[in-house]
Amino acid sequence: MAQHRTREEWLDKALEAIDKNKLIFISDIAPLIGLGKTRFYELELEKEEELKELLLKNKIEIKSAMRNKWFKSDNATLQMGLYKLLGSQEEYHRLSNTRIDITTREEAPFKGIDLSDIEEED
Repeated sequence: MAQHRTREEWLDKALEAIDKNKLIFISDIAPLIGLGKTRFYELELEKEEELKELLLKNKIEIKSAMRNKWFKSDNATLQMGLYKLLGSQEEYHRLSNTRIDITTREEAPFKGIDLSDIEEED
């Protein structure tokens, strides 16, 4: 029965599921291996470094594969997304049109306009 497995057996099963299914989220493990979420956390499987490292390895491999596809693609949207990831902060803001300059100007807004000819009304 599933309830009689040891922590080590559940850990082995979790590691196998992560590797086989290329999981990247810790929340996907328990349902996939047939373990209740509460029991998963009671066993403190989420604290296992080996488990965390394997999830991270999968994330890195998937991101790398996606970036390679984007680089080889003729799709402008994918190429733009990749450029935003790789470019400098200034390039990102220019491409995204997201930078807002909030610096104040030292000069008066009406510089160069002669206001002395305007008569005051009483």
